[in-house]
Amino acid sequence: MKKILFSLFSISALLATQSCKTDFDTDVTDVVVTKGDADFTKYVALGNSLTSGYRDNALYSDGQNESYPSMIAQQMKLAGGGEFKQPMMPNNIGGFSNLPGFGGKLNLQVVNGSLAPVASNPGGTLDNISAGGPYQNMGVPGAKVAHLLAPGYGNPAGLASNPATANPYFTRFASNAQTSVIADFLAQKPTFFSLWIGNNDALLYALAGADSSVETLTPADQFKTYYNMLIAQIASTKAKGVIANIPDVTTIPNLTTVPYNPLTSSVLGGGNIAVGEATIDKLNANLYGPLVQLLKAVGGGDRIQMLSKTAANPLLIKDESLNNLGPAITYAAANSGNPVLAALATYLGATYGQARQAKASDLIPLATKNAIGTAEAGVPADLSARGIAYPFADKYILTSTEVTEVNTAIASYNETIKAAATANGYAFVDANAKMKELAQKSGIQWNGVKYTATFVTGGAFSLDGVHLTGRGYAIVANEFVNAINKQYKSTLPLVDVNKYSGVKFP
Repeated sequence: MKKILFSLFSISALLATQSCKTDFDTDVTDVVVTKGDADFTKYVALGNSLTSGYRDNALYSDGQNESYPSMIAQQMKLAGGGEFKQPMMPNNIGGFSNLPGFGGKLNLQVVNGSLAPVASNPGGTLDNISAGGPYQNMGVPGAKVAHLLAPGYGNPAGLASNPATANPYFTRFASNAQTSVIADFLAQKPTFFSLWIGNNDALLYALAGADSSVETLTPADQFKTYYNMLIAQIASTKAKGVIANIPDVTTIPNLTTVPYNPLTSSVLGGGNIAVGEATIDKLNANLYGPLVQLLKAVGGGDRIQMLSKTAANPLLIKDESLNNLGPAITYAAANSGNPVLAALATYLGATYGQARQAKASDLIPLATKNAIGTAEAGVPADLSARGIAYPFADKYILTSTEVTEVNTAIASYNETIKAAATANGYAFVDANAKMKELAQKSGIQWNGVKYTATFVTGGAFSLDGVHLTGRGYAIVANEFVNAINKQYKSTLPLVDVNKYSGVKFP
């Protein structure tokens, strides 16, 4: 099927301005900059990819230069803050050619007259820059809460023997092979810290369609244990700091951009409506019609409806939360009196026992877009098109039940995070509330420019639909600055969101 494409005309949305309103109420631009009760001499940032400056599906130098901790550190220097070093990537592409799965950044390119995100080849091999440390930006892409506590998380040997125990981004700057992220943090004796961690404990699972064979959702009690262990070690430094909570999965464009019902006559016909209508007729006659009748006979009549030639049709998915009607479908097909259905009875039961059409409450990851219509191996050609004739497997879809599961876990994580901030007197950033604000149509204003969570044209999110642009990270930096000023009576100025980069067009 078609890639995610954008009309060249759509870039004009990025240039549109609204009012001169700025949605930050505590700007102190005209106030003398002071540190208040804080000490910014040695600021160290802990976190994952969001802290590192990761964007466009890669960590690369331009993105690192626009990380939110780097922006905060620049403001802290106005109040006595010290040096802030980052473990810079050696190029502006990212990725490691000697490690599978670590490709270069996404770029917008013109494809058949429209724009599409296209991945670059990796920019180089895994390097080691530990000799230039210590580094004050300790954001490690891919890290979960427990990973920050784990000895050997920066051990290069682990990348080959057990990749789950080591992380290439930490191996680049870990002080030694046996250390942990938190140990290297403590060794720096920070006077101030920021912590934004926990996103990956839920988000990686969500992006994998809540398929536990691919990724796991950290249990809430386990998250609490590890997070409080982390906070206890941080608190031992007596440093002041700021911690942030975790956004709901319903606020990021990676999970909210692809519609649940993309199957129009035009799409099914590859742009030719007449061909699409003929395809729909064939699907209704040979698959959807018989399935509708079989499901009605076994009590699942609300699961699948006939395809429409005039309306957008939902994707066909597998929902593991549904009662499995497979045996009943097999029996009904075998005894239908229809020799074609009887011959396919076992297949129909095994394939469509938990099948249904997607609903608006289901979320479709960006990666699933390019899988629509691809062939399921080992299935007859007429029945193999994923999401059309063959139900999308669990890893391709985040069902409404799974959305609730993930966001329930996140709500519990956020209770733990808020409690830790309160108990230790740390500044607190409600990142969840800010991302929800971005997700609204009204978005967030900065000096006349509106930012939203709309994919590409909203200006705040990068091409992977998860991580932010420079401007998006500046919005986050200002939330951290506001929280620091409120808690510690400092007067750090906000950063100018509009001076940083957004999505780059060819």
